[in-house]
Amino acid sequence: MQTAEESLLMELLSMASAFILFYCFLNILWVLFRRWRDRQCYLVDYVCFKPSDDRKISTEFSGDIVMRNPRLGFPEYKFLLKVIVNSGIGEETYGPSNILEGREDECTHGDGMAEMDDCMDAALDELFRRSAALRVSPLDVDVLVVNVSMFAPAPSLASRIVRRYGMREDVKAFNLGGMGCSGSLISLDLVGNVFRGRGRTTAVVLSSESIGPNWYRGSDKSMMMGNCLFRSGGCAMLLSNDPAMRRRAKMSLRCLVRTHIGANDDAHQCAAQKEDDRGLVGFFLGKDLPKVAVHEQAAVRSLTENLQRLLPKVLPTRELLLFAARTARQRLWWLNKAGAPLAVAARVNFKSGIDHFCLHPGGAAVIEAVGRSMALSTHDLEPSRMTLHRWGNTSASSLWYVLAYMEAKRRLRRNHRVLMVTFGAGFKCNSCVWQVERDLDDDGAWADCIHGYPPMTSTNPFLEKYGWVNDE
Repeated sequence: MQTAEESLLMELLSMASAFILFYCFLNILWVLFRRWRDRQCYLVDYVCFKPSDDRKISTEFSGDIVMRNPRLGFPEYKFLLKVIVNSGIGEETYGPSNILEGREDECTHGDGMAEMDDCMDAALDELFRRSAALRVSPLDVDVLVVNVSMFAPAPSLASRIVRRYGMREDVKAFNLGGMGCSGSLISLDLVGNVFRGRGRTTAVVLSSESIGPNWYRGSDKSMMMGNCLFRSGGCAMLLSNDPAMRRRAKMSLRCLVRTHIGANDDAHQCAAQKEDDRGLVGFFLGKDLPKVAVHEQAAVRSLTENLQRLLPKVLPTRELLLFAARTARQRLWWLNKAGAPLAVAARVNFKSGIDHFCLHPGGAAVIEAVGRSMALSTHDLEPSRMTLHRWGNTSASSLWYVLAYMEAKRRLRRNHRVLMVTFGAGFKCNSCVWQVERDLDDDGAWADCIHGYPPMTSTNPFLEKYGWVNDE
C-alpha cells in the first residue's frame, strides 16, 4: 500500500514529466516555425534602370550602326537589317555610350566600368531612397548579389558597390558571371538559400549586362544577331525574410525551380561567347535560336522538365487530375487508332493556378513560341511583347521590366500569382512563382510612356524604312 506522501510524490513527478514534455513540444514547434518563417522571401521593392534619353537608338541610328561596319558585305547588311525589321524592337531602346559615339573598335576597360557604374549607381540610389521609408539603409544590407554575365573586373562589381555605399564588413557579397538571361532567378535562388541558414536578413540583388565591351565587330551572322537584340538596362531588388516586412512587401516568393541540361552538347553550344574565324569575340546565337529556345530538343527538354517540377507546386489538385485524365484518354485514343502513343501530351490549363505570365522577352519569335506552347492569349503575352518593343532584350533584368509593365497597367492585385519563365545559355530554364501581397500601382520606369502602350497601331518604323529586305 502506498502512503499519502508517496502518492503525492508520484503525482508531482507525473505532472513535472508532463510539463517537461509539453515544454519540449512547444520548443520544437517554435524551432519549426522559425525555420518556416526564415524560409520566406519577400520582394520588398525593385527599381528598373532607365538610361538617359541621349542613349536612345532610333531606326535611323540602327541603320547607321550597321552600315559603318567595314567588315560587312551586302549579304551581311541585308541580313542584319532583316533581323532588325523582324525583331519586335522599337525606336526608344538604349545602347552603351561607346557605340553611340562610334567607338566599337576602341572600347576600353574604362568604358565598361562607366557603363556598369551608370546602371548600378542610378538603380541602387533610387532603391535606397525608396527603402529609407522602411528604415533600410546600405548599412542594413546583409547579403549583396551582383549578376553581370560578360564583365568581371577585379575588384568585383559587388566590391565596388560595397565600397561606394559603405556597407558593413560582414556583408555577404556574391558576384555571378556567365549566367546569361537566367541570372536574376539564379540570384534569387542564392538569396533564398542564404535566408534558410540565417535569421532575419536583408538582401539586395542587382542584375545588368555589359553591352559595350562585348559588341561584336565581325561578319558572322550567328554572332551579329546579338548586336540587334541586346540593349542596355538593369534592375535592383530589395529582398527580406523578415515577417515584419510582409505588410510592406510587394510580393512573396512561393517557389523557384531551376533546370540545367548543359550535359547535352547541342544545348550547351546553342548560345555562347566565342571567337569567330578572325579572332573577334562575340556572343554566338545559333541561327535557329527561336527553335532551339522552344521547339527543338534542348529547350523543349529544359522547359518540359522545369514545368514538370513546377506545376505540382502551383496548380490545384483538380487541374492536375484533369490533366492526367486527358493525357491518358488521348494516349489510349491514339493507341487504338494509329497504333502509336501520342507524341504531344494534352495541354495544361496554366491559368487555373497562375494569373499573370512574365516571360523573358528574348525576341519576338521566342515570345510567340512560348506563348503557343503554353496556350496563352494576346493579353497574357502583351507585357513581354511591349517590354521587347520599349526596352529590347536587357538580358537578366528583362523580366523585371515585364513585371513593371504589369504593375504600371494596374494588373497586379492582392493574392494574384505571377509566373516568371526565363532561358539562359548553358542551356538553362528557370522559373518561379510570386504571390502579390497588396494591390500594386507604381509606374516605375514606364512612367513617361505607359499611356502609349500597347500602341493603337502596329506601325513598325524599321519595317517602313528597311522593309525592302523582306521582299528580296
